[in-house]
Amino acid sequence: MKQFLFISSLILFILNLNAQERYLEHITDSVLIETYTYAKKDTQELMLDVYTPAFDNEINRPVVIYVHGGGFSGGKRDNKKAKSFCKQIAKYGYVAVSITYRLTRKNKPTGFGCDCPVYEKLKTFDAAVEDLQDATFFLIQQRDAFGIDPHKIILSGSSAGAETVLMAAYEPPYCYGLDSGPVSYAGVIGMAGAIQNINKVYNESAIPSLFFHGTCDNLVPYGSAPHHYCSEEKAGYLILHGSYSIAEKLRQIGKPYWLHTTCGGNHSLASSPMKIYFNEIIEFCYRFVLKGSHDQIHTIVPGEHQCEYPGFIFCTE
Repeated sequence: MKQFLFISSLILFILNLNAQERYLEHITDSVLIETYTYAKKDTQELMLDVYTPAFDNEINRPVVIYVHGGGFSGGKRDNKKAKSFCKQIAKYGYVAVSITYRLTRKNKPTGFGCDCPVYEKLKTFDAAVEDLQDATFFLIQQRDAFGIDPHKIILSGSSAGAETVLMAAYEPPYCYGLDSGPVSYAGVIGMAGAIQNINKVYNESAIPSLFFHGTCDNLVPYGSAPHHYCSEEKAGYLILHGSYSIAEKLRQIGKPYWLHTTCGGNHSLASSPMKIYFNEIIEFCYRFVLKGSHDQIHTIVPGEHQCEYPGFIFCTE
């Protein structure tokens, strides 16, 4: 009798999965988490956690990869916020993945600010992007085991992680030996991120993009400005192009984006969207990536622009 009740409950659970609007609504409250080594570099094992919806038999699920922040010197793939975010993503039917990557500025006396030489900053960006690409390669190799669609991989990241995913997102497609051809990322979500070369965003490289950023971010510029707002004579003086600048480039070339601006917002926008704007993230993944929306949206959260950085008229109107 107990076995019959268990089987009946399982059948009802599976039927309920199919009744929900996958990727737009919860399809499960149970998530499985498994950890894998995707590469070994500099004597370090690079790990990733794969979050999958329980009791789910879909074989071509989209993937959301999350890259944590921490100034390339700290942070963990399984921190509390990352785990909560990935679990919530998986409950909507996605496969969520959180990765470890090389923290090349860890224990370095010059950190990653104004005293860190530009060439070291560029090497740091390159190493993180390379690790993300290697993690992507691992997932694609294991696509049948994970039940994922290699052409529906969405990047997301916070702060240093946002810089990593944005710099990776607009790279040319990579060949992973698939019969279906080269793979471009399907979308990108940057939370307080920026890129070093705005010219990497052009017609062929542009992908659907969601940006969260505050106009008073003192570390990663909202527009185009020096990283950490370093003065020109500093070793770490490097112009970065933040969310507003990337969105403007996408607007000019007619590509889809959603810019979510918090007037007066600071660098806390690197992590807070994972909770307070989670619905917007789900909507972006569904509408822009899965359904192919070509919208160009600018959402403005009012606030006091009380900082020394350039203001924007839409924050004062």
